[in-house]
Amino acid sequence: MTTLQPTRGTGDFPIAHDAAATSRPQMRDRLSKGVFDLLVIGGGILGISTAWHAAQSGLRVAVVDAGDFAGATSSASSKLLHGGLRYLQTGAVKLVAENHFERRALTRQVAPHLSRPLTFYLPVYKGGPHGRAKLGAGVFAYSALSGFGDGVGHLLNPAKARVDVPELRTEGLKSVAVYGDSQMNDARMALMTVRAAVAAGATVLNHAEVAGLRFTGGRVSGADVRDRGDGTEFGVDARVVLNATGPWVDRLRRMEDAGADPSVRLSKGAHLVLKRTSHWRAALATPIDKYRITFALPWEDMLLLGTTDEIYEGDPADVAVTDADVDQILGEASLSVRDRQLDRDLITYSFAGLRVLPGGPGATSKAKRETVVTEGKGGMLSVAGGKWTTFRHIGRTVMDKLAAMPGHPIGSEMVPLDRLPKMLPLPGIASPHAVRHRLLADGAVPGPELGTDTASHLATHYGSLAFEITRLAAADPRLAERVHPDAPEIWAQVVYARDNEWAQTVDDVLRRRTTLTIRGLDTPEIRSRVQAVLDQR
Repeated sequence: MTTLQPTRGTGDFPIAHDAAATSRPQMRDRLSKGVFDLLVIGGGILGISTAWHAAQSGLRVAVVDAGDFAGATSSASSKLLHGGLRYLQTGAVKLVAENHFERRALTRQVAPHLSRPLTFYLPVYKGGPHGRAKLGAGVFAYSALSGFGDGVGHLLNPAKARVDVPELRTEGLKSVAVYGDSQMNDARMALMTVRAAVAAGATVLNHAEVAGLRFTGGRVSGADVRDRGDGTEFGVDARVVLNATGPWVDRLRRMEDAGADPSVRLSKGAHLVLKRTSHWRAALATPIDKYRITFALPWEDMLLLGTTDEIYEGDPADVAVTDADVDQILGEASLSVRDRQLDRDLITYSFAGLRVLPGGPGATSKAKRETVVTEGKGGMLSVAGGKWTTFRHIGRTVMDKLAAMPGHPIGSEMVPLDRLPKMLPLPGIASPHAVRHRLLADGAVPGPELGTDTASHLATHYGSLAFEITRLAAADPRLAERVHPDAPEIWAQVVYARDNEWAQTVDDVLRRRTTLTIRGLDTPEIRSRVQAVLDQR
């Protein structure tokens, strides 16, 4: 690997700002001097989606987050956009149809560059919790609710399924049910949604912690914020404050009302990422019991396994994958995946996130993944829960609540949602196949000669914005070099993350702007070099 050590002065990498990038001092100044219609506290996908819709509606919108955008739960999902096959067991037919609508909209019209269809195999083993006839009927009904847009759910011979999933365990395998859903990189989807919100006029700042709420006449009217980078403190005034802090939602509610009762409960979901021992053309969704399914998903040239589902009562900041989680995930995966693919030495990364569920009794695996919107004593709105798949719908739901709030005139000032584009695409929308073709065609795009894996990676993580990456590499050949020889990323992406995607820390770059961490390639040397690039801002 060629040594690439950026230095200050003439050796610095070029700065590549676009309209989405503003310096932190400028952003703090804008936040502290304006009066916003809506302040969103929390930069997970629910807060970001609401900010996007609110800015489209003509409102002055601010977003702050104590960590990185999608830095917690929103980048710790199973990376799926799905209708929710298990919901059919409870008769939630309308919910599945609505989920499918949103999934298809994202995959085909809103973000085809960031998501893709994925075929799922549901193995039916002797003695399993579900029979062949039941699962066959279930996947047919599931595909019907999606308008058969992903094909017709059907049963498949195990021998044929083994061709697409070489590591499929065939002992006791009676049949395989087939259905279609979609997959994404959740961190990249969230970042593009932030860009969309900023393009619509929102002002955003990550790594900015809310130290307290502001009150005027007993009503929440903003927040006191501290920049976690340099400790600068400032205030943000707003007519309405939205608490979209995910697992921390009740903590912020108690800043508004010290006696507020808990409104949600948390469920921990752990995942493992492993190197693949063979090429998978389909994913596995294996029933564990009547309600739970374990996934084995080809993702980012790796294999993603999970997930767990258990009540969590600790500090959300302390959630982590335990040895027991690893044992459970590998044990459940072994029901349908051959042992050689489950060797612990293949594990490159593990992560855990917290599902935010409505409060109440019962097993978390049976709880509905529904969104809860509440209004506190001081008028602060709180939104929690829901599914990644329906993030656009959740944003619209919160906007409807805003419009209906008594005593707040911003509802009458908003552009009605039915007058806004229903399928507004995320930045970079393009056919990833077309982008990849152009990146690889001789002379079609200014920049270096790319490997096929790098071209594919850029096309499916940036869409047409990939050409901005290659222009950086054309301006400085050092940026065309790979960050690590075993990963598709090039140094131009690090500079782009710094200047255009709000990356403040090494983990922002390696875990959420690129895939170096999940591949187990964030070595001390690479971390040091990435920090050197960040220091050049």
